[in-house]
Amino acid sequence: MAEPSSSKPAVPLLKDELDIVIPTIRNLDFLEMWRPFFEPYHLIIVQDGDPNRTIKVPDGFDYELYNRNDINRILGPKASCISFKDSACRCFGYMVSKKKYIYTIDDDCFVAKDPSGKDINALEQHIKNLLCPSTPFFFNTLYDPYRAGADFVRGYPFSLREGAPTAVSHGLWLNIPDYDAPTQLVKPLERNTRYVLRSSFIVVTNFRVHVVNEFQLNPCFVYVHVLFTKLLCMFFRYVDAVLTIPKGTLFPMCGMNLAFDRQLIGPAMYFGLMGDGQPIGRYDDMWAGWCVKVICDHLGLGVKTGLPYIWHSKASNPFVNLKKEYKGIFWQEEIIPFFQSATIPKECTSVQKCYIELSKQVKEKLGAVDPYFTKLADAMVTWIEAWDELNSTTSEEASSKSANGAAAATK
Repeated sequence: MAEPSSSKPAVPLLKDELDIVIPTIRNLDFLEMWRPFFEPYHLIIVQDGDPNRTIKVPDGFDYELYNRNDINRILGPKASCISFKDSACRCFGYMVSKKKYIYTIDDDCFVAKDPSGKDINALEQHIKNLLCPSTPFFFNTLYDPYRAGADFVRGYPFSLREGAPTAVSHGLWLNIPDYDAPTQLVKPLERNTRYVLRSSFIVVTNFRVHVVNEFQLNPCFVYVHVLFTKLLCMFFRYVDAVLTIPKGTLFPMCGMNLAFDRQLIGPAMYFGLMGDGQPIGRYDDMWAGWCVKVICDHLGLGVKTGLPYIWHSKASNPFVNLKKEYKGIFWQEEIIPFFQSATIPKECTSVQKCYIELSKQVKEKLGAVDPYFTKLADAMVTWIEAWDELNSTTSEEASSKSANGAAAATK
């Protein structure tokens, strides 16, 4: 069942079938690092914040840019379902795309390197994940059986080895972990990374190594002093694995390195109401992930997590994050059991029908937790209405709803 190894394709995979969606408030200089991997693809840039600001995009990229004025013009009153002053606005890019696949990435995410030092083509790995089946109904202990060098282990039912279509590929991050504010505060120096020794000061006492000055390294035990150089090179928490998240299991989805099949699950990729005027933030991607997973389980679709890695370059302010998250930290103790027990009637055979059904249950069961959830449930319905309206227009109508946000090419 393992796929044969292949050399780098001459034509980028899914070149005409995939859009890259990037939410931003700043110039997109980070794209220069991604040029070898992203330049062949079409970009959808969703500008948050001040719509009068001009976003600079490096020369050579094929893109369209939408700001808040564009969102209001295209969606009219239904624009209320798109968050403002929050990266949740990225889901507007999912809505206006006409491609089968979406890859979304944050503008503080850079190209990571694998343990050999080679640049990781995150987009290519996501595409491979999406094009291979998932195994949500029976867990394969040897990771993804469809990857080269792996297969189904002894005892895996032959009747399930065809797998299920993969709807979501959830990538991970090196360097700055995706932690909540309380964890950030108690682990301010924790990094999911390797460390290169520069002008650092090494202290070895009782076989415990400390690196201070330019880099902070969590203490580790070594046997002899001469091993410390090799150990520093090994501090690279890179796990070469892709797993299918089992049916019935939720997960905290992170939107900074995420790909999905828009035709299979796109209407459920709503990142909720966050940011300006809302009582909560930093739960946008997780809310979408919980909805998506329940619907994928119902429709028999798969969700993968693991490779590829990106390099998350910037740690956000934990005190600012705590202000955004603090209600969510309490609410999630109600939200998670809600999704764990949520059931969708068999009559719901499309993503839209499933999502509308979930919105009803959100209003009924979470509305008692806080009025915000009643508002969110209404926004979920508005989102589906806007999605269907925008994705059923004729090409002539669609052309009148094109982007016109200000952008400037940089040399």
